[in-house]
Amino acid sequence: MKQTTRWFLDELHRRYQLDDVVLPVDGADYLGPVLAEDGYRFQVIPHGNRNATERVFWEIERRTSSVANSFSHVTLETAQSWLEAFAVYHNSRQT
Repeated sequence: MKQTTRWFLDELHRRYQLDDVVLPVDGADYLGPVLAEDGYRFQVIPHGNRNATERVFWEIERRTSSVANSFSHVTLETAQSWLEAFAVYHNSRQT
């Protein structure tokens, strides 16, 4: 895990210059020591806004899965027809 973390951070730093950045991290045991050894500033955030953001993505994933399951028993043409009708409806509601 440490090598993967170091590779990821090296690539991130190469692209975005992380000199003045404080990285938010979760409570994974290996992250703090790796970041400290490599000179990165970080803050452990086990709860709060990070979890709120994750909940939004989990809800999107749940809804996407639900829609996909709705079409698991229909033909491709039926699913496409329904999605096109939904797109027309959705776009008509936009202001």
